[in-house]
Amino acid sequence: MDRAEKAQSIEALKGVFADAGAVVVTHYLGLTVAEMTDLRGRLRKEGASLKVVKNTLVQKALDGRVGEQGDALFKGPVAIAYGPDPVSAAKISAAYAKENDKFSVIGAVMGEVVLDEKGVAALATLPSLDQIRAQLIGLLNAPATRIAGVVQAPAAQLARVFSAYATKDAA
Repeated sequence: MDRAEKAQSIEALKGVFADAGAVVVTHYLGLTVAEMTDLRGRLRKEGASLKVVKNTLVQKALDGRVGEQGDALFKGPVAIAYGPDPVSAAKISAAYAKENDKFSVIGAVMGEVVLDEKGVAALATLPSLDQIRAQLIGLLNAPATRIAGVVQAPAAQLARVFSAYATKDAA
């Protein structure tokens, strides 16, 4: 890798750390290509990505913003999982780590905050952005549905009374 490629990689990593909700740091030693492809596919379904990175390039991209604790995450064979939603990458990575012993979650970087493995596990239990949106829409629609039911109830009762009189007169 020459200097131009390294500079381009560093800029790309800076963009990843700036745009991602959370960057989950993982170790993947011993995973097969098929297992990595499976993990990438799961992440892609949720709009997230997985990238194998060089530790020195990541540390240059972070430029000391996360301190020694953040730099300590980037040792050994490291892959980062990231997406615009802070929860999706953490949720899928944590689930995959439970299924596969060769894959482990080391921590995460959220802006300038460094999370350990327990922090990532806690992040993985949160609902995703889409789930939160669905809950909010449900909460907003519930009062409107109740109002429509209340407004409609007297008209329905009136219609039943008229129907009863009509059947009574017809008989």
